[in-house]
Amino acid sequence: MKYIVNHSHNPAYNVALEAYAFRELVDEDELFILWINEPAIIIGRHQNAIQEINKEYTDGHGIHVVRRLSGGGAVYHDLNNLNYTIISNKSDEGAFDFKTFSKPVIETLADLGVKAEFSGRNDLEIAGKKICGNAQAYYKGRMMHHGCLLFDVDMSVLAKALKVSKDKIESKGVKSVKARVTNILSQLPEKISVEEFSDKILDKMKELYPGMTEYQLNEADLARIDQLYREQFNTWDWTYGQAPEYTVERNVRYTAGKINTFAKVENSVIKGIKIYGDFFGVLDVSDVERALLGSHYEYSDVLEHLKALDISHYFSGISQEEVAKAIVAS
Repeated sequence: MKYIVNHSHNPAYNVALEAYAFRELVDEDELFILWINEPAIIIGRHQNAIQEINKEYTDGHGIHVVRRLSGGGAVYHDLNNLNYTIISNKSDEGAFDFKTFSKPVIETLADLGVKAEFSGRNDLEIAGKKICGNAQAYYKGRMMHHGCLLFDVDMSVLAKALKVSKDKIESKGVKSVKARVTNILSQLPEKISVEEFSDKILDKMKELYPGMTEYQLNEADLARIDQLYREQFNTWDWTYGQAPEYTVERNVRYTAGKINTFAKVENSVIKGIKIYGDFFGVLDVSDVERALLGSHYEYSDVLEHLKALDISHYFSGISQEEVAKAIVAS
């Protein structure tokens, strides 16, 4: 395994760097990256940006909005969050096993006198409160796992910047985002800076992966990362995309995630459809959207169209029948 030193605080650039390491540094079997972002909302690959953020607030406070490659929900980053990425060619080993990839964080916190535990679908918690969300993406046999650690984030900004849907909060059994999360720093017996915490995570990785060395980005690497930043990850089209009007909207939450669908229906036929949500999957849901074009807007026909696809590649832990019900009532 090799690690990449990244001192940038620009969130769109950092996502571009991560994407480059994931999709193009394929000769490196395993990579590890740590970075810290300026205030930003990082949305999941399948989410509708406008529905996830309080755009008036983010615009007014200079908060970046950036779309990442992986699925899952939106998270808030600032200069007191620590983000980490593990990339591996061993995509068939421990697929969606968040617990395995969270081990370095759990062990580092244990060294600092704090007991952290894996919880639910993709969370790390201290005393029942979330300190880290995790997500994964897959590309041509390659896996990327990343996490966002709440070290000393400004909770008041987090609550205002994220427009979290009511059903998501109710499904967690509490009344607000703020009630569900806590900062790592507040739990530490001895206070340290986020930079010191980052160093300790890297030291733990070196301990768990003896022989780990630094991968130094060369001029060609940096030029390609800058191109990805300018042409994809820092563009309006990637982050917000086109938002056509749809005639039918449905929101359904399953244990494995929420599916939010917008369907343009004419004469009971699906003429256009967009699928959003915080679900996880290996492949892009645009394949599913295309497969549903021309389907009758009724459960049985939507299900029949879905059967042409291996739905598990697009919606991890969600069945064909559940996806169909998320699009049209059965």
